[in-house]
Amino acid sequence: MQERRRAREFVVQVSYAHEIQDGNLDQTFDLLAVNTELSDDLLKFARELLNGIMAHRKEFDELIASKSRNWDIARIALIDRLILRMALTEFFYFNDIPPKVSMSEAIEIAKVFSTDESSSFVNGILDAILNDALSAGKISMI
Repeated sequence: MQERRRAREFVVQVSYAHEIQDGNLDQTFDLLAVNTELSDDLLKFARELLNGIMAHRKEFDELIASKSRNWDIARIALIDRLILRMALTEFFYFNDIPPKVSMSEAIEIAKVFSTDESSSFVNGILDAILNDALSAGKISMI
């Protein structure tokens, strides 16, 4: 699983570069992929994850905002939003990954890329969304 963590970290980096530059996503991915040691399988996983994030980011931002009491989505740190979007993509669109694994990975990545408080924030938001989605039957725990 450590290998997929590296792919997820790569996805966060590509997402961040894309958001900051507002450029071509495929070009950003390819440019950053040159400097990574990810296998072809991990790059394929990263690309699928990134495409899911981009396809559903508006819906994910609405979910995040609905669970972020007293916080406008624009006030949430960009890196935290990107990590949350990534975990939510896995929750809803990667049925082979247990949601608790996605949550754990997001928390650990937040510890590396964001502030000291971010891992708790990410955990709280993801836990609330996961509980709602499980109750509504939108996802299963596998």
